[in-house]
Amino acid sequence: MELTRLSSKGQVIIPKALRAAHHWEAGQELIAIDVGDGILLKPKKPFPETTLAQVAGCLKYRGNPKSLDELEDAIRLGVMEQWHDRS
Repeated sequence: MELTRLSSKGQVIIPKALRAAHHWEAGQELIAIDVGDGILLKPKKPFPETTLAQVAGCLKYRGNPKSLDELEDAIRLGVMEQWHDRS
């Protein structure tokens, strides 16, 4: 068991031995879960890696297939619209 304190800014230092044991580096995102008599900290895990075959077709498109040129034009237009919205 390790002892730590809550700072006036609401910060808690996780002891080095615990960080090392869990392979937590600076910047690690944690999920705080209220368990009634305390708080459980768990690492936030990214979405599991998927393959194209697992997700292909999940968003159905109705209509004629778009050409590569049409896709690039749409992307270019979207970027230009975002750029102009920032000015």
